[in-house]
Amino acid sequence: MSLNGIASASHTITNLKRWSVAGKELPAVSQIKSIHVYDFDNTLFSSPLPNPQLWNGSTIGYLQTYEGFANGGWWHDQNILSATGEGADIEETRAWAGWWNEQVVRLVELSMKQKDAITVLLTGRGEDNFTDIIKRIIASRKLEFDLICLKPEVGPNGQQFPSTITFKQSFLESLITTYHQADEIRVYEDRVKHVKGFREFFAKVNERYSQSQGDRKPITAEVIHIAEGTVHLDPVTEVAEVQKLVNEHNKRYHDSAKNHTKSPYGRLKIKRSVLYTGYLINEKDANRLVSELLQPALPAGIAEGNEVKPLANIIMITPRPAPKSILRKAGGMGKKISWRVTGLGHWDHKLWAARVEPVSANETYYTETSVPVVVLGLRRGARPVDANRIQKWHPVDPNNSLVFDAVVGERALLRVDEDSSVGGDWGNQYGNKNNKRRHPTGRQDEDMPETTRNTHDSNPFQALGENGTSIRVYHGGRSHDPGSRGRGRGRGSGPGRGRGASSRGGGRGRGRGGSTNESSRGYHGYRSLDEYQMNSDNGNSHDGHGSSNGGVQLMDY
Repeated sequence: MSLNGIASASHTITNLKRWSVAGKELPAVSQIKSIHVYDFDNTLFSSPLPNPQLWNGSTIGYLQTYEGFANGGWWHDQNILSATGEGADIEETRAWAGWWNEQVVRLVELSMKQKDAITVLLTGRGEDNFTDIIKRIIASRKLEFDLICLKPEVGPNGQQFPSTITFKQSFLESLITTYHQADEIRVYEDRVKHVKGFREFFAKVNERYSQSQGDRKPITAEVIHIAEGTVHLDPVTEVAEVQKLVNEHNKRYHDSAKNHTKSPYGRLKIKRSVLYTGYLINEKDANRLVSELLQPALPAGIAEGNEVKPLANIIMITPRPAPKSILRKAGGMGKKISWRVTGLGHWDHKLWAARVEPVSANETYYTETSVPVVVLGLRRGARPVDANRIQKWHPVDPNNSLVFDAVVGERALLRVDEDSSVGGDWGNQYGNKNNKRRHPTGRQDEDMPETTRNTHDSNPFQALGENGTSIRVYHGGRSHDPGSRGRGRGRGSGPGRGRGASSRGGGRGRGRGGSTNESSRGYHGYRSLDEYQMNSDNGNSHDGHGSSNGGVQLMDY
């Protein structure tokens, strides 16, 4: 019996080759003294993860859940991996430059040159769906493996694998038993859970080998943890690929023969949850605000570290979807206003902010605070709402005041929900907290990062008057509209409420932009979906601002 309780066939090279899609002749048993095994996703290759800048927390987990879609989720759809960068056909010509863990690539190249080593690529990706694309990716970089092993539906000896780690352990036992003269094995893996599982596995295997009279003696096993990075698809591409997942699910879910995962979910739909409405500041101006105002204001010791999270991206109108009446007062979706900084302040060296006003004295605008504010940055434990705690503002010389543009728009997250076909109410449209989807309780993909399993949504921009009366101020030129004053509605509802948790490395992970020049490849050209042009109520161009579903039309999916 094997360690996993599966009856084993004879451990021969011929039988071992049945695990592999490489189609290569294997070296003789007597030739191999060392075994090198490399994981694929986020160990050797930087595979994209769902982007927490696009999806709410529950959807980040749901996308990676095996039974979430009738055709399998994020890790089962070859189109998502194929969409990496600018798509497989383009990326293949440049060997997916920028998407590799170069340190691990160098280790593979050293393994290829080592005459007494066998080199293995081992991944939990499904053999049926991913053989072609993974072989293309590997070949483009001219990496050669003796064995390329993907997870089969049924193992060479009829084994069933309930999880990725049981598949990998079953293969590894066959590997080290076949190459029984090898003295050492090294396994490179990014998942902490799998690293621990492999170490325990080899300890049990060696204990058994030490008590047996067979050819295989205990093997020196080293499991090397590779720190996982975070990369994302181009935002518009990612939404389009998830839409394809949804469309395919909707074709299959009601047919038991086509519902391969036995998904319990009915018709699915991508919905949009608005977090807040404001005068959105573009990335270039936000960087100016941070470099010229925030960084010089930071005390020594804080400035040198990474304690401060820069923001400088919005003048808040309302921390929720704005009704048409407020949008009209704010100038309408897409309205551009030039602003200048009038004062700087901080709260307890935990939050830094700038007071601003329109450049034009006759400009009409609207905010829920008496004076418009840009939160420049904050430290852990502070929230943008704490800007109203600033007691002392230092005036800025009008002749040296920084001027920037901001455009009325919304920041939003997307979510995948069952299609209730019920519309018209605010809760259904914007993800009211009482409209939560039920989550799968079945099998989850083992390659799903632990930190994405229980991600909650967080809207850092709560109403500034959340603990008391909120004064909503309509600004017509320099005068206030007294008719707009009154009691606030308390804290904002919607997806912004709840505990916050980042997803595998934080929200601004490495990603790819749309540029094709060499300098922007890799992880540098990442574009937020907020930077894409959207249709506004009046049809005007937003110059790269507006709703955070970018250029993707969120139709009645």
